[in-house]
Amino acid sequence: MDRADTACGIDTSHTQDTIEDDKIHTIFMERIVILGGGESGYGSAVLAKVKCFDVFLTDNGQIKPEYSSVLERYNIEYEQGGHTEERILSADLAVKSPGIPEKAPIVRKLHERGIPVISEIEFAGRYTKGRTICITGSNGKTTTTTLVGEILRAAGYNMAIGGNIGESFAYTVATDDKDWYVLELSSFQLDGIIAFRPDIAVLTNITPDHLDRYGYVFQNYINSKMRIMMNQRPGDCFIYGADSPVLEREVPAHHLVMDTLPFSAKSNAAWGIAVNGGACLAPDNSFVASADGHSVTIDISRMKIKGIHNVCNAEAAALAALAAGVAPETIAETIYAFEGVEHRMEAAGTVNGVEYINDSKGTNVDSTWYALNSMTRPTIWIAGGTDKGNNYDDLRELAVKHVKALVCMGVDNSKLVNYFTGLVPAVYDTHSLEETMRICAEIAEQGDTVLLSPACASFDLFNNYEDRGHQFKAAVARMKEKTAK
Repeated sequence: MDRADTACGIDTSHTQDTIEDDKIHTIFMERIVILGGGESGYGSAVLAKVKCFDVFLTDNGQIKPEYSSVLERYNIEYEQGGHTEERILSADLAVKSPGIPEKAPIVRKLHERGIPVISEIEFAGRYTKGRTICITGSNGKTTTTTLVGEILRAAGYNMAIGGNIGESFAYTVATDDKDWYVLELSSFQLDGIIAFRPDIAVLTNITPDHLDRYGYVFQNYINSKMRIMMNQRPGDCFIYGADSPVLEREVPAHHLVMDTLPFSAKSNAAWGIAVNGGACLAPDNSFVASADGHSVTIDISRMKIKGIHNVCNAEAAALAALAAGVAPETIAETIYAFEGVEHRMEAAGTVNGVEYINDSKGTNVDSTWYALNSMTRPTIWIAGGTDKGNNYDDLRELAVKHVKALVCMGVDNSKLVNYFTGLVPAVYDTHSLEETMRICAEIAEQGDTVLLSPACASFDLFNNYEDRGHQFKAAVARMKEKTAK
């Protein structure tokens, strides 16, 4: 059945009780406006339609054809290329896409009118019957989310991955509600929750990021990340990175009523495999994760994803999976088979003896620190993009140690150029991918590594970090083809 051929977007196979329940919601909140027509927005609009709300979607830019076609199939009113203020400000509730900042004029006007503004996560969470594993952090959240999803899938769970990756959480809830959701959550998505409560929450770490969205005040960003556990209750689970100095300070300051499981890339058996559970290193190049009376031991040398940061990611994933009831054997098998995620320290190819690595997902200083720290060959480092209030001091030592040339790629590279000039042998100022790749090919020698790890957002030259990574890999592929001729 085409779901557009239903009353108010509801499949007519629904029971009468469900339809009556949907009608009750309209008494209290009849008009919903969706701000933004991307993945989050179109999914929220479909869920609102399925639940019989009067829904209107508005996007100041252009909506992708694949999203607008879904809106049309569900008979959802929408506009693009501007906002009709009168319609927006007559809503009872607004669901805001995470890319729209709180300081946007239309969002401010909604707040001034006293109209609640929530995130897709809060909205979808009100209608799902499934349990949620929610993962946030400045770094490691995509790898951890993907790995948890792979483990649950291998265990045969009826599940979906969503939030910041995968399909829209709201769209899945609307069309095929699952028993389990593994959700990557950004600070922007957490800002818009009110009552949403993860059954299992994972907070990998907190380092400075997105400070341009938080008034350049680090504590504001920290407070957003800590919201992941603010509604948790006894019986829920909170997993966190104990090696993070910020979390070492912040976690004890909160009244924790849920089960708490720390993980660490250090050897600390006193808490790591104690009665309360957690994860830590063992003396034999393995780590042990223990939760809910079960434990799993992982031989780190058998993991395909390398680096101490990936040990932490695997520890967090193992704890979350144990807390969700997955058998230790399934957890171990999946961790050993896992090859990582696209755009995170991804091999892009070798040309004339030069290794190219795509770390486009390295959008902040801490993430790029891990990338540079893993370099074992002379490195040509590609960095730059939209600066988010970065402080490059933490990269100074690694740049001096590993980088033979820095190629800055962005509209305005002045901050990077000024900081690293004199620290590394050569600094180049480029303003397109084509120019960047040409310079890299000219200066790279056999045995070098060209590392794309920008430490910045991508929005000055690219649509997003995925677009940046895809274009980088395509450029490497073209270089390989040209060399082969």
